[in-house]
Amino acid sequence: MNKIMEKRIIGAIILAAGKGSRMKSKNQNKVTLLLADKPMIAHSVELLESVHVNPIVIVVGFAKESVMNILGERVYFVEQKKRLGTAHAAIKGLQTLEKLPVTDVLIVQGDDSAFYKKETIQQLIHTHVTTQAALTFLTIEKENPTGLGRVIRDSSGKLMKIVEEKDATAIEKQTKEINPACYMFDISFLRTYLPRVEKSSVTGEYYLTHLIDMAIARGEKVETVQGGNILWRGVNTKEELEEAQKLYDQLGM
Repeated sequence: MNKIMEKRIIGAIILAAGKGSRMKSKNQNKVTLLLADKPMIAHSVELLESVHVNPIVIVVGFAKESVMNILGERVYFVEQKKRLGTAHAAIKGLQTLEKLPVTDVLIVQGDDSAFYKKETIQQLIHTHVTTQAALTFLTIEKENPTGLGRVIRDSSGKLMKIVEEKDATAIEKQTKEINPACYMFDISFLRTYLPRVEKSSVTGEYYLTHLIDMAIARGEKVETVQGGNILWRGVNTKEELEEAQKLYDQLGM
């Protein structure tokens, strides 16, 4: 196992380009808002640094200076000028990582990754590397998964697909296992499949979740790490930020 790990150089892409329109902020990206007296994005970067993930690329867009001023030269920055979805943002990040000696890529969201524990990220990396998967992603349990993509498995527990709530059947909506968008990819898989992600006919955007469906359909090795009912919170509104602070206090971090 150690020999396998030694041959891997894990880089990261943090997606932080979104406008966060529900925050109603005109000149500050939501990932720069304070959580436990520290910008959310700083929590995320420190987490990745603690597990020796390097280099780190942050995809910026809306109010990019507010993000760049916080982190300076600790990370690489790349701009997503047109916000065309998470897969499009990942392509921008990959363009930078491809120039560096990286073998695997961790992709997380800038507005929720502050909640992941060090052990969770370490387990994700360990599972991905030791199973030699093309793609490994975290799943978690939510008592109220409304609005979130469901992880659908067959009767034996084998992963079948990710389904967004708007596309889910009544039975699928009962599933509490969700995809919080925390992924590990073999970089060669990303090079091959990211450009093949098709635009959503509904939103006109390109989504990372499509990579899971593509990997399954093409027989690529896909693994999951089931995180269970861990404390986690995406932040899209001021109310969710307040809830995030309460959850963060519960973690004792």
